[in-house]
Formats: sequence, C-alpha cells, structure tokens
Amino acid sequence: MEKKSEDTEELDVLKEKIDQFVPSIFWPNVIGLTIIHICGIYGWYLFLSGRVILTSIYAMVTGYMITLAVPLGAHRLWAHRSYKAKLPLRICFLIGQTMSGQYSLWFWVRDHRLHHKYSDTDADPHNSRRGFFFSHVGWLLVTKHPEVIAKGRQIDLSDLEADPWIMFQKRHYKILYVVFAILIPVAIPCYFWNETIWNSFIICYVARYITLLNATWCVNSVAHFYGTRPYDKNIPPVENKFVSIITHGEGWHNYHHAFPWDCNAAELGRDYNFSGKVLAFLERIGQAYDLKKATKDMAMNRVLKKGDGSHPIRSNATY
Repeated sequence: MEKKSEDTEELDVLKEKIDQFVPSIFWPNVIGLTIIHICGIYGWYLFLSGRVILTSIYAMVTGYMITLAVPLGAHRLWAHRSYKAKLPLRICFLIGQTMSGQYSLWFWVRDHRLHHKYSDTDADPHNSRRGFFFSHVGWLLVTKHPEVIAKGRQIDLSDLEADPWIMFQKRHYKILYVVFAILIPVAIPCYFWNETIWNSFIICYVARYITLLNATWCVNSVAHFYGTRPYDKNIPPVENKFVSIITHGEGWHNYHHAFPWDCNAAELGRDYNFSGKVLAFLERIGQAYDLKKATKDMAMNRVLKKGDGSHPIRSNATY
C-alpha cells in the first residue's frame, strides 16, 4: 500500500474535522463593500443609460486589461509558478494586480496557495463547504478561521520575498493602489474628454472595481458549485463556461485543481480560454518562457480514471 505523505494525512484530518468555530462579523469590510456596491450599481445605471459612452468604453478596456493581469500574473505566474516572465511583463502584471484592489500580490499568493494546499477545508480562506455566499464574499465579511491563520503562516513565500518589485508593492500597496487604481484611471477621462469627476469616479473606479471583484469571486463560488467534474469527480471545483467567459479562462476549475501547475489552467483547445491564447502570444514575442503544460495523455488518463463522465471523450464514447 502506498504510504500517505504528511501533507495528505493533514488534509484528510482537516476534511473530516467537525468544527464549532463561530466567526465574528468584520464590520469595516461589511460597511465598505456595501457602500461601494451601492455606488457601483449607480455606475452600472449610468453605463446602461448611454449617457457616458466614451467613459464607459474606457472603463471596459481598463477592466479588460486588469482581468488579464490577475489570472496570468498573480495566479499562474506567481501563485503557481507555471511559467516565467521577463521584467517588463512582470511589472505590467504587478501594476494590473495593484489596480484590481485584491490586496497586495504577497497576500493574494499566500491565500491562493493556502486554498490549493487545503482546498475546501477549514484552512481554506474561502472554503466552499461553508456555503455559496461564504465562498463568494462572506469570507471577507467575517474574522478568519484559526486554521486559516495558523496554516497561512506556514506557506512558503520565499520566492516572492526574494523579488524586490513584489516586496516594494507589499510595503507601499496603499499609496500604489490609490495612484494606479483611482487617481490615474479617474483623471484620464476628465483630462482628455472633459468627463465630470463624479461620473469618472463612479464608472472608471467604483463600477469597474465591483464588477471585477465579483467576476473573481465567481471562481471561488460558482466554479465550486455549478458545473461538471470531467477530471476529478471527488473534489468540489467544477468546469463552468460562464465563469470562464467573464474571467478569460479561469472557470475550468476542475481541470485547474487537477493540474494546478498547468500555465493554461485548462485543457487548451477544448473550450474558451482567451488568457491561454494571450499567454501563447507572450511566449512568441519572448516575454513569457518555460511554460509548464499537462500533456494530452496526462489529461485523458485523469479523465478516464477520476472523471465524472462528462468529458467529450467519455460522453461520446460507445460501450
């Protein structure tokens, strides 16, 4: 019999653990996220009314770039080290991650590595076993589970701490966020086409921010509840096309948890994955290199051994 590793045994214990922890409400986040969502809804009203077309287009383009920087940069480059990138690309991704407003890269990567190591246990920051709302946004509205804090301190982040650019962003995140996420994006429409400061702030910052936040949160919630499990039927993450569309390819979550080190986070060529195509382009121009990918045989072996039968190779098979 194959001997289990210490990490596997620890994960099994966490999965079986029945915990009575009752979190406290973290009111600053509750109030802040409530206010910004209300203002963001007004921003969407302005957008849909057609009153500020040019500013809305600008906000969409800005948001589009950010939604590429987070999955390709924070997620696949830094959290999973699934490829390497030249300095200009790393700086662009770091700026994009700063603009996303999802805390500094150091904290983002720590929480994501924690999520994968202890997926859907009490040590997972957005444990889906605590419900859809919790995994979507609730985890940000309450105090952290003690296991999240304890296990988070054990996550190896030495690769990030050796990078002066990442540590500079960590030390100066608040001021960098104000400059790159608020001041510059809001000032551009005001300067170039005389947009009002209020409209620019509501659309180019608030509405954009809550839209991208909820798109990212959908990976933690929707992509753990609604979809298929063609690569591993024994884990909560699923394949969800809607989430993939709004996140440029992050919704093929069952595959991603089966092969977290794959730079495409999906079985490339099977479904929509715009970020995978962008990464291929970045490789061609020399900005991305040493890309790690699961082979077709590896994916098919996983499908046949652990999948739920929903993969085309299984659903189209004749018996």
